[in-house]
Amino acid sequence: MARKRGAGGAQVRTRLRRDDQVVVIAGRERGKTGRVLRVDIDRQQVVVEGLNLVKKAIRPTQQRQQGGISEIEAPIHLSNVMVSTSEGRSRIRYEKGAAATPGAATSGASTPGAGTSGGDARRVAVRTGQEL
Repeated sequence: MARKRGAGGAQVRTRLRRDDQVVVIAGRERGKTGRVLRVDIDRQQVVVEGLNLVKKAIRPTQQRQQGGISEIEAPIHLSNVMVSTSEGRSRIRYEKGAAATPGAATSGASTPGAGTSGGDARRVAVRTGQEL
């Protein structure tokens, strides 16, 4: 049986999705932006296009006759990236309903189960009110 990773084996929620634009807020790649290629919820990591490049030795195979050293993107922990909007980085919240203005979801979001389970919920940047 595979060992569970994360906070006590519990499922970790993330608001990042594939193809989101993110900015790295900590570590060697701090301040750089890129597009999310993969999200690994079990390990709480994301792979960002063109960032955190590491060199990997590739062994020659029948498909790839010549081996060598190639650069691949290594994962970055979820806590070290933040969604980037056109006006800068921002937190994300889920809103229900039609209005996409800041503060429009305060009355509806306080109901139990108003998170991501609703079919009409959408992701909105907190600072700008921009729909993602």
